Amino acid sequence: MPNLFDYDVLIIGSGAAGLGLALSLASQARIAIVSKDNIPSGSSQNAQGGIAAVIDKTQQNIKSHINDTLTTGCGLCDPKTVHFVVDSSKQAIDWLLHHGVEFTTEAHSQHFHLAQEGGHSQRRILHASDRTGAVIINTLVAKVLSHPNIDCFSQKTVIDLVLQQQQCVGVELLDNVTLNRKFIYAKETVLACGGASGVYQHTTNPDFTSGDGIAMGKRAGCTIRDMEFNQFHPTCFFYEGEKPFLISEALRGEGASLLGPNGKRFMPAYDHRAELAPRDTVARAIYFEMQKQKIDHVYLDISYRPKQFIQSMFPTIYKFCYEQGVDMTQQPIPVVPAAHYTCGGIVTNLQGQTNIPHLSAVGEVACTGLHGANRMASNSLLECFVFASSTGQAIEKNLKAHKYLTITPSTVKQTQTNCPPSSLQQSIASLRKSVWENIGIIRRQKVLQTTTEILETLQKKVETSFHSTALTRAMIEYRNLVTTACLMAAAAAARNHSIGLHYLAD
Repeated sequence: MPNLFDYDVLIIGSGAAGLGLALSLASQARIAIVSKDNIPSGSSQNAQGGIAAVIDKTQQNIKSHINDTLTTGCGLCDPKTVHFVVDSSKQAIDWLLHHGVEFTTEAHSQHFHLAQEGGHSQRRILHASDRTGAVIINTLVAKVLSHPNIDCFSQKTVIDLVLQQQQCVGVELLDNVTLNRKFIYAKETVLACGGASGVYQHTTNPDFTSGDGIAMGKRAGCTIRDMEFNQFHPTCFFYEGEKPFLISEALRGEGASLLGPNGKRFMPAYDHRAELAPRDTVARAIYFEMQKQKIDHVYLDISYRPKQFIQSMFPTIYKFCYEQGVDMTQQPIPVVPAAHYTCGGIVTNLQGQTNIPHLSAVGEVACTGLHGANRMASNSLLECFVFASSTGQAIEKNLKAHKYLTITPSTVKQTQTNCPPSSLQQSIASLRKSVWENIGIIRRQKVLQTTTEILETLQKKVETSFHSTALTRAMIEYRNLVTTACLMAAAAAARNHSIGLHYLAD
């Protein structure tokens, strides 16, 4: 009975994938978007570099993009997925252009300016200056907020998925302000709530990137894969005690060099592609240089390029660095790696469907097979919009043809009397520090095995206390952080050889 469902489609997350999916379906369905923070939220709006795509559709360029992706993924990509995404890339760009996204063009020309980044053998990155994510998200948010078929709920933290007869029928969520709990039911539920890099002490992601979707999916019975492959962005601005600020890979695409404190390049000694090697190679090289020279950062230098070029090409980065006392037109930028992207997640097919009926996953929360052991730069935004389209088409077919359950409304549990521990933030900080040290850029087999055992014990303890404690957003996030940390550690411990982002020192 359709009237028992609050919405046709419920989307958890308001980043690129969630917004793209909502707009793809809005003319055919009643949609709700739930965001843990304000709308927009997520990592998409922080993306500086751009979106990789083959916009001329020549077979040579399509083959090149496919080969670069497969090579960067170290042989663990799903070739079928890679072909599907690259073949769909022009359609994704056309969709963004149709919705008003403006990409940077060549001077005195209507042709798009194409950048080059690590792992790419040619220029194929469309971008909007150095704030591509923000331009895309701001454009889409304006359309989402004004659409009559889309309702947006901010400051709502999802506690868990709701299953009935082994099918997903919605979610239970917590109002972050009132702490009231309620259920939202939908014919189709979609997880689009990002990755799990917030489990690391040093990350380019917002603090609320706590692996919520992956953890909820795991508890519901979703298949999870490749959690050992968490990508570290090689170049983040280094300054003591502050959250890392990403310095776009596009700088290296425009000729920036990585230097030691002596002013000498070191990347040519590690890889023939030097600064344009894939991210795993560059991040490890920086780590090794820091260990070898006993330093806490290296430098990224593009100061030899004309000042006007730097300021026009990288206005956001220039402004940030200048505010920190570094004029990148005159001096090198201090940089250090930080956790950036979760390559693994909830396994889906090419239509975004999980192994649980009426539950889909799109964006970083999903593991589609595109990235393998290492994501190639700027393939992530592309993946968001390609799968937003294919998932939307599959959901539209379901809504037209499927007979949905007659659901049984659940009863909201009374708030428990036990208060969250006062040391909760300290526990979260301790967990993040442990993951950074033990499941980081360089790993050791024995340490991974011990860490897995410790985290599994902690997870059992957290699950027990979770169900007897008055819930807050922080308590829900801590539970999910511990769950995703367990998944990362176990996956890393199970893979006994180095490949891609999983590098064993022993």
